[in-house]
Amino acid sequence: MLKKFVSALLIYTLVVGALAPAVLAEEKPAQPVDLTPNARSAIVLDADTGTVISEKNADEKLPPASITKIMTMVLVMEALDQGKLAMDEKVRTSEYAASMGGSQIFLEVGEEMSVQDMLKGIAMASGNDASVAMAEKIGGSEQGFVQMMNDKAKELGMNNTNFVNPNGLPADNHYTTARDIAIMSRELLKHEEITQFTSVYQDYLRKDTPKPFWLVNTNKLVRFYPGADGLKTGYTSEAKFCLSATAKRDNFRVITVVLGEPDTKTRNAEVTKLFDYAFSQYTNQLVVKTGDVLGDVTVKRGKPEKFQLTAKHQYSVLLKKGEATQDIRHELKLEPELKAPITAGQPIGKILVYKGDQQLAEFPVEAPANVDKAGWWDMLKRTAGHLFFID
Repeated sequence: MLKKFVSALLIYTLVVGALAPAVLAEEKPAQPVDLTPNARSAIVLDADTGTVISEKNADEKLPPASITKIMTMVLVMEALDQGKLAMDEKVRTSEYAASMGGSQIFLEVGEEMSVQDMLKGIAMASGNDASVAMAEKIGGSEQGFVQMMNDKAKELGMNNTNFVNPNGLPADNHYTTARDIAIMSRELLKHEEITQFTSVYQDYLRKDTPKPFWLVNTNKLVRFYPGADGLKTGYTSEAKFCLSATAKRDNFRVITVVLGEPDTKTRNAEVTKLFDYAFSQYTNQLVVKTGDVLGDVTVKRGKPEKFQLTAKHQYSVLLKKGEATQDIRHELKLEPELKAPITAGQPIGKILVYKGDQQLAEFPVEAPANVDKAGWWDMLKRTAGHLFFID
């Protein structure tokens, strides 16, 4: 009897032991094969939604080298948007900025160059000197600008990042992660005009002078990978070969970050594999186009009291290829009882995206401009208009 029991128990154990891994495997989503075996860290995500498609050691703190300049460009583009800078405004080169080594556009002490040309020098040639010149222009000093960089990183939720300079030259305590780089890359791409600089393969600085300077983009993928239009390469002996790359096909934009690659050939090959994987397996469903009317916003005691809200950029959801899209819809949900004053950029609601009854995504919506508080005279006229039906 005991022998039969032991035999039955052994058979049960073997059967259950053989079946259990299969059941567990079915419960877990299949993970892609490591397409970046030579990278120390990597991540791929959908630029619109921020949805991660694949990652590898994405939160490991590593030196980013010149990928640092993505944050420098973010702050330059913000200053342009805010009217603190103009593209044709001249930027003077300090002795300190001109002294930068490594990649440079060979700015001379006292040389003045437009913001537009400085951006070319940063985006295409990875100019360390141009980065410091812009940092001093915007922040008043390199140290002041670095504080702005770290403040912006904190605002974006880049929790594993600390900047020490605006160009990525080797420095103690200067680090970030693949995930944080992807976050700031998404932020830079909100300024769609940046790809006018990052996508160009070759150009000139000082073209009509006795000292023209030929620029060749350090990111060769913008020439050789279909749809690639940015963003930034990086290299130091400590960081090895790094790249934050972006490519777009139709409405689907992908961001890929790799850190610690052994050489440029391997780096570009592995980024290409990540792009190919993302574009072959996924697509995105456009929900709202740039410029689409989202709805009307009423602001209590606001001047104006009502305004029409339009999309500043496109909104979409990431889907596996072949997934049904006909039931996808969206709605605008505003904060209840919006009251003046409201500042530009202040959260005022969200766009909710559904597939049937299932919520797929949620996007924050911000005020496009300041809404001042209406004065007593404005309120009096408004009340009189309601009473006597006059405008």
